[in-house]
Amino acid sequence: MDQPPHARTEAFLVDDAPLLRFHKRLALHAGGGPFLDGYVLSIIGIAMVQITPQWGLNSAQQGLIAASATIGIFLGSFLGGRLTDRFGRWRLYTFDLIAVVVFSVAQFWVDGFWWLFLLRVLIGVAIGADYPVAASLLTEFTPKKYRGPFIGSLTVMWFLGAASAYVVGDLVSGVGDQGWRWVLASAAVPAALTVLARTGTPESPRWLAGKGRVAEASAIITKIFGPHATLEIESGSSAGAIGPLWKSGYLGRIVFVTTFWTASVVPLFAVYAFGPRILAGLGLDGRVANMGSAVVTILLLVSCVIALTAINKLGRRTLLIHSFAWSGLTLLLLGLFPGSPVPVILCLFATYAIFTGGAQVLQLVYPNELFPTEIRGSAVGLASSLSRVGGAVGTYMVPIALDRWGIGPTMLGAAAIALIGLAVSAAWAPETRGKSLADSARI
Repeated sequence: MDQPPHARTEAFLVDDAPLLRFHKRLALHAGGGPFLDGYVLSIIGIAMVQITPQWGLNSAQQGLIAASATIGIFLGSFLGGRLTDRFGRWRLYTFDLIAVVVFSVAQFWVDGFWWLFLLRVLIGVAIGADYPVAASLLTEFTPKKYRGPFIGSLTVMWFLGAASAYVVGDLVSGVGDQGWRWVLASAAVPAALTVLARTGTPESPRWLAGKGRVAEASAIITKIFGPHATLEIESGSSAGAIGPLWKSGYLGRIVFVTTFWTASVVPLFAVYAFGPRILAGLGLDGRVANMGSAVVTILLLVSCVIALTAINKLGRRTLLIHSFAWSGLTLLLLGLFPGSPVPVILCLFATYAIFTGGAQVLQLVYPNELFPTEIRGSAVGLASSLSRVGGAVGTYMVPIALDRWGIGPTMLGAAAIALIGLAVSAAWAPETRGKSLADSARI
């Protein structure tokens, strides 16, 4: 059982607080946004199997629909980061996912390419806005001993959402030739459940203290951690401002985070948006390809769980470098030997899944630890937005690359991007293991 926080009689920092049931609940419902991100991005791969022949979509249109949610996340992450630093974490914490419910249901009645594209962009905007809000809130409540695994768990929720999408999509799409409508609308269910779970979540005391609302911050800290808990505040910047992000130290951190984040998501998003088609190009087809995508996703989920157990033991830097090195190698082998027997192809995909987990879980850990509270949301939102530019371009290019060059060169391109991530990580990745938020954000 958790130690009752009020039982402690000595003063302690929130960064050194014990792990409470509050933290576990917060991590669970904060993961609702990443779950929906994985679900929405992956479910389109199932739906497109029916939509493409019904609407006669060409490769460019397929790429635009697949990339639409990612485009929305680009816009929403930046906007959500600015708003959450200026107006607080709590205000956006439920409103953004209410929008996901509404737009997901609206997809059921969509009757044309551009309407579907627009709705999925709007869904992406709402999900993107949730990233800096939920991640900042979780970061600012969680003790440093558990911060890495807890923030990294948001990525686990992404893969759980992706795996759920493949299973639900495969089952629901079989209801008829209009099954894709139910497939796309199904995202409203986890979105609504997350909204209900988030009701009553308190505002971040770090954000409140940074705005001068010290009494409110102290009341929340006392209620959760007890009367002897205190808060160490990072050196301040203008809340919601972009200017401080371009300071010498922070600019380097933005470049590092954005580059490694992009290098980790581009191959991954390509695999998810067109997983069944890529596996079909490698010799699998039909339900075997759909289930193969689900198996790979489950392995990715396991990989992220393994990475969470190693993040404090190996450190952030070592975990990131090894993740890029070995996942990039497997993509290279897939590109060089696309005609290998099916068991070999599946083994290589599984190996990629196992090794990419480290880079995936660090996507949110690094930006939340490297920037102070006053600009944390803006930094996470900006890095997320910029990385999604690469993700959107990569997703858009997949069907075009498959049509023009085939599966081998497409996988070689993915390998090249992963190896760029390796080079950037080896050159710039810092180590933030065991540091308080004030120390890790200091430049």
